[in-house]
This record gives sequence, C-alpha cells and structure tokens, in this order.
Amino acid sequence: MMTPRPVMFMTRTLAVLALLLLLAPAAPRADETCMSPYMPKITGQEEFIYVWTLGAENLGDGSDKVVTVDVRPGSKTYGKVINTASVGGRNEAHHGGLTDDRRHLWLGGLDTSKIFVFDIATDPSKPKLEKTIDTFVKDSGGVVGPHGHYALPGRMMVAALSNNKDHSGRTALVEYTNDGKYVATYWMPIDGETFGARVERVADGYGYDLRALPRKNIMLSSSFTGWSNYMMDVGKVVQDEEAMKRFGQTMVLWDLHTKKPLKVFDVPGVPLEIRFATGDNHNWAFTATNLTSKLWLIYEDDKGEWQADEVGDIGDPSKVPMPVAMSISADDKLLFVTTFSDGMVRAYDITDPHHPKQTYEKVIGHQVNMVSQSWDGKRVYFTSSVLSRWDKKDEGSEEYLRAYNWDGKELTPAFDIDFVAEKLGKPHLMRFGSASLYN
Repeated sequence: MMTPRPVMFMTRTLAVLALLLLLAPAAPRADETCMSPYMPKITGQEEFIYVWTLGAENLGDGSDKVVTVDVRPGSKTYGKVINTASVGGRNEAHHGGLTDDRRHLWLGGLDTSKIFVFDIATDPSKPKLEKTIDTFVKDSGGVVGPHGHYALPGRMMVAALSNNKDHSGRTALVEYTNDGKYVATYWMPIDGETFGARVERVADGYGYDLRALPRKNIMLSSSFTGWSNYMMDVGKVVQDEEAMKRFGQTMVLWDLHTKKPLKVFDVPGVPLEIRFATGDNHNWAFTATNLTSKLWLIYEDDKGEWQADEVGDIGDPSKVPMPVAMSISADDKLLFVTTFSDGMVRAYDITDPHHPKQTYEKVIGHQVNMVSQSWDGKRVYFTSSVLSRWDKKDEGSEEYLRAYNWDGKELTPAFDIDFVAEKLGKPHLMRFGSASLYN
C-alpha cells in the first residue's frame, strides 16, 4: 500500500533510531490547554495529576494503574503520590481522555483492547475503577487498540490503532455513549474504499489521535502503526522489511456532524499528536511527524479549503529526535514539542503559525514523552514512557513525572517523582483534576 519514497525514508530513519535506543549512553501520547472544547476547563490551579501508568515486571504489583499526584500548593503532600488504583494485569496502558462532564476518565489498553472507566468526581483525590469495557473488539466489528479517547457531547469517540483481521494499521474511530454503550464504527478511508473522501496521494487507513473544531464542523485524525508493530520490540521492527512498510503517512479531515471523511492529507513520516488553536479566528492545528521530525500546519485557506503544509524542522531531522507530544499555550502563541530520543523539549513562537520559530530548548531526561501544560501557562509537566517495548533499556533509563514552573523564558524544576524507585511502573498519559469542579 505504501510507496517507495516513505518506505525508504522510514527504513533509514528507524535504523538510526534503533542505534539511538540500543547504544545510547547512560544518563543521570496530553494537556489542559488542548482538551476537548466540550469539557469544562481548569483555568486556575490544578489540584491533582492523574498518570496512566504501564505496569512493569518487578515494580510493585506489576499492573497498569492510575497514579494520583497532589499538586495543590501548600499541601503537606505536594508533589507526592497520594493514591494508586490498579486495573489488574498489563494491557499496554497508553492514552485516554475525560468525558464532556469531566466526571469520568476513560483509559485504553493497546494490547488487550480493554477500556477502563474511572470515576474521578466522587473523590477527585482517589479515582475509582467503575467499569471495564472488554467488548471493544466485538462492539466495533474488529477494531483493536483503543488509543485516543475524545469527548463529544454525551459521547466518547475512541481513535484506535489496529484491527483483529491482520493486526495492521487499518483501523477506525469508535463511538460510545458516556455510560459505555456502543454507538457506531467509522472506518478510516483506504485506497479503493474512500467513503467519498478526496485523497491527496494515498489513503492508508491508519489512525492515532483525534481532535475537533466544532465551530468549523470538522475533526482531524492522524496515523501511527498497528498492533503487529507497536507490540514488537523496536529493535526487531527496524530489522523486519515488512514491518517497516507499516507506518502511517496520512491525516484525515472529517465532517464532525455526519462523521464522514472529507479529505485525506499526505503527511509522510508518521503524524502523531494533533493540537488545535483555541482562538476564535484561529482555524489551524499543528502536528509533528515522528520519523521525519517536521512540524506540519493544517489550516483553512482563504477559499475555505483545508490544507496541510510542512512548516519547519524539529531539532536536527538527520539525528531522528523523534517528536512524540506537543502542547499549544492558551493564547496560541507558544508550542511545546517533546522529542523522545534526545529527551528534550523545544518551544516555538507560533504567532505566525506558517513560520514557527524555535525560542527555547531544555533536556528533560534520558527519554521524554508526554507534555501537559496548565491553562494559565505557569506550569508544565512531563512523563517518560512511550511504549513498553520501545522505551530505552540501558542502565541509565528513567521513568518519571517531572513538574516545572514556566515564567515565559525558563523552565525551573518544581518536583520530580521516580516511578521506578516508587515501584509504580512506566508513566505515560497525564490528565488534570480539581475538586472545585464538582462543588
């Protein structure tokens, strides 16, 4: 399905990535500003950070869990773990999302395709597992790997990664009600079955993230890879010629109301996180390509047509820094981008989104993944884990939640939690909580 140009590039870049992961010297997939517009926002001080954590052998109970961290200024337990809620077993904990009323947190397991629904409203300091949806594959008609969980009015839209027929990247969006009842499956367009979508170059059918811009009645989805790749050790992936062909190179524009695909953009190099601007007249979003290390802008042009343009580099693409997550500030002026391979975060001035300019960079750790920014722009949080079989494995590997204060010029450390020392596992997704939302 993929053509020689992206395949050859991915083969070369993933070979470099393998060396970075296997030979790196020892060293010492989501944030408040980019949540669904249908959700209430924590515009002041967040009180809790919920960290969806991969279970790891010989670390505590070895199970995936929600780890709750107290971030209330002045609290005796500020910067400390105050609760853990295990789901039992390892499911490849990865992404999730809050419902539109912000009372429940949906979290997915990429390996088992289970969805875990936590009640965070009854006691925001102690999330409680309320429901496990273990029928996702059956409900959806063969979709595997629930990834992004995005709030729509009374609904959760789950962007998945794979299918149970061949475990490739062909996948779909799956819609549920907030109380966990299946609604519908919307398969990604592929060549020969585009569902009416216009295709710029190729329709590969892959999925990853999902974001919406309701006032323009659109959704955007991005693409990664399927179960057969993300559950394989990264060293084996780069040595497998067929596996190297199975990486996404598209984004899809959807009609938000009808859930029909409208256009398939050509975005080679694995576009991952999608972040829409929030300004009333800012009709644009950013993504970053994981293997090519490029910033892409998806925007509405003067004719009302949506376009996707490459607008800049992230670090030195020849070194494969591997961008994994991003966050746009509430005023749409600053973009944080994390890069897994070099453990860095970079900040870009996006006042002119067509010409982003890097203004800051900092090493966060030996590896870094998610970045979550507070709505007031004063605090930024980072976690370390990407995938259980893709994380760095040398003696200097780290698993952490790190918090920083941001004054617009410099990130200064606030606290640091070592998830290995605490026997918690591998921290991935972060979501914010506050008791004031339910008073």
